[in-house]
Amino acid sequence: MSSQKFKSSDISTSNQPRHELLLVAETVAREKGIDREDVILAMEQAIQKAAKAKYGMERDIRAFIDRATGEVNIQKCLTVVEEVQDPLIEITLTEAKERDPNTSVGDTIKEMLPPIEFGRVAAQSARQVIFQKVRDAERAQQFLEYKDRIGQIISGLVKRIEFGNVVMDLGRSEAVLRREDTIPRETFRIGDRTRVYIADVRPETRGPMVFLSRIHPQFMAKLFEQEVPEIYDGIIEIKAVARDPGSRAKLAVYTTDASIDPVGACVGMRGSRVQAVVTELQGEKVDIIPWSSNPATFVVNALAPAEVMKVVLDEENHRVDVVVEEEHLSLAIGRRGQNVRLASQLTGWNIDILTESEETARRTEEQTSRTKLFMEILDVDEIIGQLLAAEGFATIEEIAYVPLSEFATIEGFDEEISQELQKRALTYLEQREIKVREECKEMGLSQEVMDIDGLTSEMLLKLVKNGIKSLDDFADLAGDELLDIIGRSSLSLERANIMIMAARSHWFTDEQN
Repeated sequence: MSSQKFKSSDISTSNQPRHELLLVAETVAREKGIDREDVILAMEQAIQKAAKAKYGMERDIRAFIDRATGEVNIQKCLTVVEEVQDPLIEITLTEAKERDPNTSVGDTIKEMLPPIEFGRVAAQSARQVIFQKVRDAERAQQFLEYKDRIGQIISGLVKRIEFGNVVMDLGRSEAVLRREDTIPRETFRIGDRTRVYIADVRPETRGPMVFLSRIHPQFMAKLFEQEVPEIYDGIIEIKAVARDPGSRAKLAVYTTDASIDPVGACVGMRGSRVQAVVTELQGEKVDIIPWSSNPATFVVNALAPAEVMKVVLDEENHRVDVVVEEEHLSLAIGRRGQNVRLASQLTGWNIDILTESEETARRTEEQTSRTKLFMEILDVDEIIGQLLAAEGFATIEEIAYVPLSEFATIEGFDEEISQELQKRALTYLEQREIKVREECKEMGLSQEVMDIDGLTSEMLLKLVKNGIKSLDDFADLAGDELLDIIGRSSLSLERANIMIMAARSHWFTDEQN
C-alpha cells in the first residue's frame, strides 16, 4: 500500500466531499483483498485518535463514518450518574434531563463536536493507525485463506534468501521455506519459480506465517497426484509414502480396479510420469510398490528389490523378522540401512533383517530359553520342555489356558499329562498373582485400583511403577495414556476408556453429596 493513498485531505472531516472517504476505503479493500468494513473501521479509529488529541485524551470521544454518505460524525459521550466523580466523562442526572427528559442513570448522553482539520502530525498519526489496522486485517485474511490450504501444492516465486531460509512470494502474501525443509544440495536464486507444499500456517506474533516444505512425504504424493490422472480421479490410492529427501523414496499404491496395474500407471509410458516427479525432486529415486492389507506381503513388497525367504510377524510388539539369503543381505538393508529404514517407515512395522543362519541361531536360542522356562516352572524334564517349545508354546499363560484338545496333538501327551501340566501352570500363575499384588501394595498402590476389573497383576505393577497409585491418579488418565503404560496389546482403547470412566464415577457421587 503506497503512502499516497492517505493524504491529510483524504481523511479531512470538514472540506472534502464525504463520498471520497468511501472511495478510498473501496480502493484499499480491493487492492488488499480485505473487507471494506475493516478499512472504514480503521479510518474511524484514526479520526477518533485525532479528535482525542484535539479535545483531550481523557475524554470519551467517538467517531463514526456513515456507510452510505461518507459523512463523519464526532461525538463526546458522557455517562449519566447521581454524583459526578469525573466531569470529563460524567454528567449528573439533573443536567442530563435538561437535554433529554427521558434519560436515566447509566444512560449515555452524546454531544456532537465540530469537524476537525488534520495537521501534518495528526495526518501522519492517522495514516499510521490506518496502515496498522489494514495490515492486521490483511494478515487475518491471509490466515483464513491459507489455513484451509494446508496439504496443497502451490507455485511460488523466490523473493529473497535469509540465512539459508527462502522467502517466497505467493501472490498476495509471503511464505517461508526453511533450510531444513529444502532438499539437500538444492539451490535457489531470486526470481526462481518453484513448486512447494504448504506444511503449516501459524498465527505468529508478527502475523500469520505460512511454512512451506519440499521434503514432506505428502509433497511427493501430491506431485504424483498431479502427474497421474488415475490418482487424481481416485481410481488409484496412495496408501503410504516414505522419503529420504534427495536420495530415495518408496510409494505404496493400491486400486480396487482389477483391470489397472497401479504400479505401471504411476510409472507411465517409458517411465514418463515417475521421471517428471524425480526431476522435481532433484533426482530422488522412487520405488513404487503395490500395497497389501496382508502385513507380511506388504513388508516383502516394501523391501524390494531384495528377495525375501521368510517373514515372521510379532503382532504384540509390532515387529517383523525378515529372513534373506546371505547374498541379498546388503541389498535388503541398503546403503547405510536406507532400504530397511524406508520399508519400516512405509509399512509402520519395525523390521529386523536376518540371514538364514542368523535366524536359525535365534530360533535355537529361543527354543532353549523356553525349554528352560518350562522345566523350571512346570517341574518337567528336558524332553517335555522341548516338546512344548517345539509346539510353539511361548508362555506359561498359553499352557494354562489352551484347550486340552491341543495337547492331544503332541505325541506322547495323554489326558492325564495334559491336565497335570495345566494344573501346574495355573498354580504358578495364581502364586505369581498374589506375589505381584503384595509387591504393588508395598509400593503404595491403593486397594481401589487393585479392585478394578480387568487389570492383571502385570498391569498393576506397571501402573504403580509409573506413579499411578490412587483411584484419582487412575481416573486422571486418558485412554491412550493408560495403553502406553500397560502396553497397547493388553487392552483395546474402548475397554481402557470404560475402565477410566468407571474410576471417575465417584467424582460425580461426591458432587451430588
